[in-house]
Amino acid sequence: MPKDTARPPTVVPSFGPLAGLRVLDSARVVAGPWASTYLGEFGAEVIHIEGPPFDRPYSDPTRTLPPLLPEGAPPGEAVSESWVQYSRNKLSVGLDLKRPEGRALFLDLLRRVDIWIESSRPGTYDELGLPDATVQAANPRLTIVHVSGFGQSGSPDRVGAPSFDLIGQAYSGFLSLQGNPDPDPPMRSGTALNDTVTGLAAATGALMGYVHASRTGQGQVVDVAQYEVFFVLLENLALDYFMRGVVRGRFGNAHPRLHPYNVVRAADGWVVVAAATPASWRRLRTLLEITDDRLDDPGFRASHRELVDPVIERFCASRTVAELERVGRENDTAISRVYRIDEIARDDHFRERGMFLEWDDPVAGRVKGAGVAPRFSETPGGVWRGAPWLGQDNDAVLGGILGYPLDRIQHLRELGVIGERPIRPRSAPPPPFFQKEGL
Repeated sequence: MPKDTARPPTVVPSFGPLAGLRVLDSARVVAGPWASTYLGEFGAEVIHIEGPPFDRPYSDPTRTLPPLLPEGAPPGEAVSESWVQYSRNKLSVGLDLKRPEGRALFLDLLRRVDIWIESSRPGTYDELGLPDATVQAANPRLTIVHVSGFGQSGSPDRVGAPSFDLIGQAYSGFLSLQGNPDPDPPMRSGTALNDTVTGLAAATGALMGYVHASRTGQGQVVDVAQYEVFFVLLENLALDYFMRGVVRGRFGNAHPRLHPYNVVRAADGWVVVAAATPASWRRLRTLLEITDDRLDDPGFRASHRELVDPVIERFCASRTVAELERVGRENDTAISRVYRIDEIARDDHFRERGMFLEWDDPVAGRVKGAGVAPRFSETPGGVWRGAPWLGQDNDAVLGGILGYPLDRIQHLRELGVIGERPIRPRSAPPPPFFQKEGL
């Protein structure tokens, strides 16, 4: 590696299985940024790039998506809960890529990272004068990850079309399977599930590309399309159609093939009852005192649900969710309440596994949210800092990683090539720390 692009020491704490990995993240909203956040929670040094305006309204609307923290703070001094959860463990640089000096700085950063993740519409970086060929020439070992709704190639009318989480759910076929049968409408996922799953797929693809580059010295481009990620996760949906001509539809809370596998009302709430294997069915059958041997055949059972469902419904309706969970454990039968977040917050298992984490956010102050998963025995992930305010790390990144002198950094600031918007919480948190609670 040329001397001027030799890797300087990291400016984040060393922890996790990805310590030493450096990621440049210029993505926006959820899917792309979540990919880099996930890598950052396991030790990668993530540099998040945000373009102007360097004040509200920000170029990434996730910063100001309601609800805001801290509660009661003026809008200009508050931050989105979504940003607090999904942008922790990142460094922030405010950078204008529409300026020649900004593009030159961006290429300097790309020369010093292992992975670049972006989520603009296809062609955006070509128009900026930063096509993949130019980027790869600057860093032949780089793994480039493009996250988009429909991919970087294909039907022109699709490639350039706008996409959000709900579009990914619909176009992938996922939405056609969710909810009750017609005439009820399809039911979207209760969270931005397509975005977050796409983010996990992008993080996985980024690491695959990095492994290949580490072995061969050759980087490559990873094309992550939201709809494709969901499509390949829809079990045997495509096989059903291409091999048997089956167009699978919505089946409510039941499963089209597995039975029992459903949501059932208990005396004081809702539970799920699942018997997906012959052994689990035999245990449930014994618990329910069902004597019809024909029901041991999965095909017969699935096509004669009226012989089983009323028994399950009566059994559950006469018991509380706590009683049903206890009976399930005593009989090695899969029964679980449908947990709400207030119940999750009191759950011993969640606490024992460290799935609630407290950390200091530079805007929101002390916060408590979801922890880090999965768990590593030797190199656990964690949270070393909260989600940064825009441009919080301009000096640290440009000076510490690129080696720019202070006068050059100040000149770029005066030109408007870099910018920042400091926001202070009402009560300043202690210095950044590496939180390992529950790990």
